[in-house]
Amino acid sequence: MQSLAQRLRQPGLIAAPGVYDMVSLRLASTFGFDALYMTGFGTVASHLGLPDAGIATYTDMVQRVGAMARMAGAPLIADGDTGYGGLLNVQHTVRGYEAAGAAAIQLEDQEFPKKCGHTPGRRVVPMQDMVRKIRVACESRSSKDFLIIARTDARTSLGLDEALRRAHAYAEAGADILFVESPESVEEMERIGREAGKPLVANMVEGGRTPVLTMPQLEAIGYRIAIFPVTALLAAAEAMRAAYSHIRAQGSSEGMAVPLMPFGDMTKLMGFEQVWDFDRQHAED
Repeated sequence: MQSLAQRLRQPGLIAAPGVYDMVSLRLASTFGFDALYMTGFGTVASHLGLPDAGIATYTDMVQRVGAMARMAGAPLIADGDTGYGGLLNVQHTVRGYEAAGAAAIQLEDQEFPKKCGHTPGRRVVPMQDMVRKIRVACESRSSKDFLIIARTDARTSLGLDEALRRAHAYAEAGADILFVESPESVEEMERIGREAGKPLVANMVEGGRTPVLTMPQLEAIGYRIAIFPVTALLAAAEAMRAAYSHIRAQGSSEGMAVPLMPFGDMTKLMGFEQVWDFDRQHAED
């Protein structure tokens, strides 16, 4: 499997869909994506049934990273929130995520407890505090192929100029990839593309603050990675809502209009064929 660092040295946008549990991870892995994105929003929602608001701990998340990375068919970009504390926590988080098999960790400059991007009320720490975190993160990894993504949430509360000032500082501190969260227009995204100076992440959140652009549009303005953190989660939730609504109203799934994966395809996706092969191989005479 090609590493994310190797893929970034090649041309073209990397489209990384969000994965949030092991079913979405296994399914996304069948499509041959260059990378997958372990969404904090979706992982916290599916694992804990809670909002992505600083409630999930390092232990909660690193276990999910390990399970996903072991089964992923592509490099896994993993959300590391704020590093789960101070500088020593950042060191522990980076080492843990790398050992768990992630290809990259995303760290953000929000105050703790953090809040999901594209939601209101996000506040950021002083820029130099985040600079120190990025330096510690870079020092803590064992391989430079484990990439550090520095995210700033300053745009929403402090404006684009401050967000770009922070992005430049995080790049100088050693970040491999920059993530300026929540630009609010194509013009702002174009400016970020012109001024960032390092590979950029575009966060494509349907219904969020940032315009959702096509691959050619994102490539033209300088983005290298496009993450789609909640697209599959929103699609799955809407399909489940329709299915549950039908069952509640009709007392049956008969006549339901919601598309369903054939049961045989689901058993294949989850690896039952290997179980059956094992059983045949070890059947008693």
